[in-house]
Amino acid sequence: MATEVEIIKVLSEERNMRRAAERLFLTQPALSQRLQTIEKDWGTQLFLRSQKGLTATPAGEIVIQYAVESIMRKEETLEMVQALTSRVHGTLKIACASIVGQNWLPKVLKDFVTEYPEAKISLMTGWSSEIVKALYEGDAHIGIVRGQSDWKGHKRHLFRDMMYLVDTEITSIEEVLESDRPFIQFKSDSNYYQEIQQWWQRQFNGNPKRQIIVDQIETCKQMALNGIGYAILPSITLSDTEKVNKIPLTKGDSECELTRDTWLIGYETSFELPQVQAFVEVVTDRASCLYDYTK
Repeated sequence: MATEVEIIKVLSEERNMRRAAERLFLTQPALSQRLQTIEKDWGTQLFLRSQKGLTATPAGEIVIQYAVESIMRKEETLEMVQALTSRVHGTLKIACASIVGQNWLPKVLKDFVTEYPEAKISLMTGWSSEIVKALYEGDAHIGIVRGQSDWKGHKRHLFRDMMYLVDTEITSIEEVLESDRPFIQFKSDSNYYQEIQQWWQRQFNGNPKRQIIVDQIETCKQMALNGIGYAILPSITLSDTEKVNKIPLTKGDSECELTRDTWLIGYETSFELPQVQAFVEVVTDRASCLYDYTK
């Protein structure tokens, strides 16, 4: 059914009731009735009727201009709305494990903002408990967590990286028992510390001779690189530029296997958002470039 502004615009263009009625798919009596109602609503006559057709009154010219601008504005707005469905807009809220946020996520976000420049990013980093809390409270659309995840909602495995024993002097696992060098460990609220403790017990059936506990994994890494002691670090924190011995702790089905998983988690409704779907594609593509020890 034709709107008021459409009727006014067509009448101004055709200046003829019959042609306007045909164009609007109305009968002439129906169009005449609609025009009377429109003029009553405006409180003035918009068109003068004669044998030559319709002529806009001064008031009619003003209303015609309003009708034309209204239709143009509607078309522009419709184009903007349609653009929203075809391009990624909005804010992407991410809560990410600090180790991933510092070492791997920046490369992912660079790809994301390059491909979707109109999207905005809100990023918080922290421990796993803080990430889950952010999801519960609606402060994040998606979370990236490390280790064994007991998240009950949507969960996607991103990658599994190797763990290394890192030291400037020790060159094999067997040398650990003979060394008096301290074992530098990172302790947080996650299960990272617990998993390493369990691995140590399986491997050596005892406790380290000397230990240094720190609360930041980067501190742990820097102390090991500077020769203070040895540490167990995930491959995500290491590169080929460090001048240090890196002993892999993954040996197939051996007892000496220690790896670390990274997961993408969130509620189903969040994964339906365009900006989240776009990010999932980018992060999955980036994750596929890493060697996955689950295979």
